[in-house]
Amino acid sequence: MRILIVEDETGLADTLRRGLAAEGHWADVAHDGHRGLEAALAGPYDVIILDVMLPGLDGYEVCGRLRRLGVWTPVLMLTAKDGEYDEAEGLDAGADDYLTKPFSFVVLLARLRALGRRRGAAGSPLLRAGDLELDTAGRRCRRGGREIELTARELAVLRCLMAAEGGTVAKRDILDEVWDSPGGTDPNIVEVYVSSLRRKIDAPFGRRSILTVHGTGYRMAPDGG
Repeated sequence: MRILIVEDETGLADTLRRGLAAEGHWADVAHDGHRGLEAALAGPYDVIILDVMLPGLDGYEVCGRLRRLGVWTPVLMLTAKDGEYDEAEGLDAGADDYLTKPFSFVVLLARLRALGRRRGAAGSPLLRAGDLELDTAGRRCRRGGREIELTARELAVLRCLMAAEGGTVAKRDILDEVWDSPGGTDPNIVEVYVSSLRRKIDAPFGRRSILTVHGTGYRMAPDGG
């Protein structure tokens, strides 16, 4: 893969670049938010590794600007912050995944491979729930013909729910399907992504299609209720 690393810690950035090169990837480096944004727009890249605390523009702002400009390259955010609100802020900005420092390089590689697989996935069917459509091959979501921009992981969570065709999907099943290391992942992270999906596919349309099944998980209500 061709990977852009936006990280102001020069030692860490160089370590990542050399480690990724040893794994057969091509990696470019930018050390501040403005240069990172310019490089990401110049692209193309398969994945962007984006630090949150950057000079100039922080990672949230870089990611948000990319999404507003229609650049949907998967973004893996790196941060020293650890907390559900920080992660939620990254997801709201358009990030696809989130890794807290310090982290394992083996885990980083697994996350990058997963993002690459999801970006290149093809042949998935068109899923429908009422007027909500999900084309996972084309990475496109629509409701009533209106395009809805989703991150790679949001798409994966929504696919799990829609593929159940109204059946209840347990949090653990979503973790097993979407996350690469589900055993070490807090199941409550699913709630963060479901909340993000509700804000995008339901709230703007006055719908309530993702229902909570208390004690179990979630299900899709095609009629929005």
